Amino acid sequence: MDSKKEYWIKHMVCRRCLKVIRQELHESGIEVLSLELGKLTVNAPEIGIAEVDQKVVDVLHSNGFEIAKSEEEMIVEKIKIGLISLVTNVPINHKGNTSDYLVDLLHRDYKVLSKVFSRNENITIEKYFIKLKIEKVKELIQLGQYSFSDIAYMLDYSSVNHLSGQFKEIMGMSMTDYKNGQLWQRDFLDEII
Repeated sequence: MDSKKEYWIKHMVCRRCLKVIRQELHESGIEVLSLELGKLTVNAPEIGIAEVDQKVVDVLHSNGFEIAKSEEEMIVEKIKIGLISLVTNVPINHKGNTSDYLVDLLHRDYKVLSKVFSRNENITIEKYFIKLKIEKVKELIQLGQYSFSDIAYMLDYSSVNHLSGQFKEIMGMSMTDYKNGQLWQRDFLDEII
């Protein structure tokens, strides 16, 4: 008799991840019932559930992912996925507080979300989101298609000065110096903490 087995996956925050994992699980003989960012459901025959678990773990580990083992880890991953999706799709369409966005997304009290995130990642949600936005700023500067005002607008900053201040605080240089220096080192969004 077949049954479903669900896994919550840490560090899976991009659409390309889905394609790779789906393909490798298929090649391992695992039937994927659904796969979305951070969550995998497979068909797991009861007779071979331990074998399915091991194959899933092997595929995930070989691609730099881990299985979330606790509810807190699942909450943290959902927060990361939600915030990364906000900065990936600019302009940011959510007008309002990040806290309201996360409450609507996860249907939990923001104080709980904030406490869980800070305890597990040693950084506040706000500071994490700022780091994500600064990485997006670096990408948009490198594209060379947008003014600093455009970038501030796309990332929902109240002003260019506000963005400039955060950029300098995180990067240790102004946006102009970053643009002109062309020492354009960026971090992957799923590796930011």
